Amino acid sequence: MSGYRTPISLEFFPAKTPESAAKLRAVRHNLYPLQPAFCSVTYGAGGSTQEGTFATLREMLSEGAQAASHFSCIGATRATVRSQLGQLQTMGVKRIVALRGDLPTGYGPAGEFRYASDLVAFIRAETGDYFSVEVAAYPEIHPQSATSGADLQAFATKVKAGANSAITQYFFNSDAYFRFVDDVQALGVDVPIVPGIMPITNCTQLMRFSDACGAEIPRWIRLRLEGYGDDIESIKSFGLDVVSDLCDQLLSVGVPALHFYTMNQSAPVLALCDRLGLSIPRTEPSLRLRA
Repeated sequence: MSGYRTPISLEFFPAKTPESAAKLRAVRHNLYPLQPAFCSVTYGAGGSTQEGTFATLREMLSEGAQAASHFSCIGATRATVRSQLGQLQTMGVKRIVALRGDLPTGYGPAGEFRYASDLVAFIRAETGDYFSVEVAAYPEIHPQSATSGADLQAFATKVKAGANSAITQYFFNSDAYFRFVDDVQALGVDVPIVPGIMPITNCTQLMRFSDACGAEIPRWIRLRLEGYGDDIESIKSFGLDVVSDLCDQLLSVGVPALHFYTMNQSAPVLALCDRLGLSIPRTEPSLRLRA
């Protein structure tokens, strides 16, 4: 279709200080001209960032953005989830990224929800089709899954509970994504599965995140990054090449969208979108900001 541009979405985490909140505000305004389909805000383990998450959502809504709330259910009760869903409806949030989440250290009982599929089913029972519900997908297998088959079945259960679409954990091997899509389609799952894209800007941070979440960094990428040492500009340049090539492979087969993990930075995402031809000229209408 002439003029078609693959949709993008952006993920942020809530600020913890007035200074970081001001920085995040500036980052969002730098990225809004990309016309994201929605902007999501993460939600800490056990709901630990709920106040910051909801405050950020309110700001984004006031700026004219389509805001999506991450929502983790571990440690929660039906009563607390029901209350929070009501708050989101009152705010005007219409999209939720439904997650199980991890219990923070020292947190109490696991609560009334064991799995993300339980949360999805509860959202549907309480609110019908009011929310568009996204769930997480793990092309390289969730680190706590016993087998790849169990992980695929868990994903299928989440979708059948009422999810509209999925966003993947980030990855750097496109074959993992393609295989995952084929495998879940063989299970009768046919919802959009949006690749999660992590810009590479910091070697140490990327290694730490990847070890924690089970995302694989191919050996050749890891060795190249380590070889740059403290040369930040070379790391950023190499990272831009690697991630834009990955996105090109995904775009070539017509993925439904790209979801960028911004890490509350605008420059890496803007550079990627420029390289991929996904940027929108500033002379064209962009997401309108309210006064």
